[in-house]
Amino acid sequence: MTEIPEQPVATPATTPPPHEHWPPQEHLRPQENLWLQEHRRPQEHAPADTIGWVADRPVPRERLDRRLADLRNGPLSSTLPRPGTSEDRQLARWLTQVILTECLCEWAATDLSPQPLGGEDLPTRHRHAPALGAAIPEHPLLDPVAAVELGSINAAAYNANPWVRAVFEHVTATVTIPSEWRSRPAPVPEPRHLVRHRLFPDRPQAQRATPADLEPLGAVTLASLPSAIADALRRHPDGTLTAPVEDALGWHVAIAVPEPRPDGEPTRQEPDLLRAAQRKAFARWLDDLRAKKVRLMPGLEHPGDPRQPDNHHKH
Repeated sequence: MTEIPEQPVATPATTPPPHEHWPPQEHLRPQENLWLQEHRRPQEHAPADTIGWVADRPVPRERLDRRLADLRNGPLSSTLPRPGTSEDRQLARWLTQVILTECLCEWAATDLSPQPLGGEDLPTRHRHAPALGAAIPEHPLLDPVAAVELGSINAAAYNANPWVRAVFEHVTATVTIPSEWRSRPAPVPEPRHLVRHRLFPDRPQAQRATPADLEPLGAVTLASLPSAIADALRRHPDGTLTAPVEDALGWHVAIAVPEPRPDGEPTRQEPDLLRAAQRKAFARWLDDLRAKKVRLMPGLEHPGDPRQPDNHHKH
């Protein structure tokens, strides 16, 4: 019998070739790109091995199990709920949302680049965003205010996954600060002066007065003083004695200097406002894309979904 030589079997690549504008995937830790490897495999996962689908591609349960195991073996293990409790099931649902958010951004980065991410799904102002850069940006962890603005699920994905951060930068590249967020200039209050003053019974005594002879009135507006004194102070340079001014009370001599302005209250600067606007825009973009591209395995709904029995949702 003639033996038929074995033919080499083509094995599909487990990771997609890096886009020319996207950094090589070996720059990522293997677990960060697990989904990209899994969804390229030819076989479909059985439902029991799947936590959901992103763009009709299954996301393996293994990714959730590994994340839970890392938490159970980590430094915060004592703060986690006991396995099998309602809170434990809620933790699994919350982590599922985080993982699917990461997968959604991985899919957007690899499948839609170099076109503007999301294509026609994006608002018009995002369609001219620049191509993805040559490096995945690194950022410090979000502060508590930024995490609240982005949402706990989105913030956890942003902190943990560089693809999420890269997509964030791309999607929000042309976001601007809403005009209603900019503070309107407050009315300029009348300046206050540190005034020293003394009333003398006659003109000769008033003419001999020096600044040391005067008594402090504190910080006042010139308009609060008798008009004759206020007018004299306005005509004199700051820090110089006025000539004696007479009125029904006697002869006035005064000196005034502008009150030092205290440092203003800290305000949110332009860069902070811009990042807040970007976070708001990115959260809306993710919500829209989730609705179109993500399906959940029954039982792993959002922790706040009223259809699941353990429903409770707190921020």
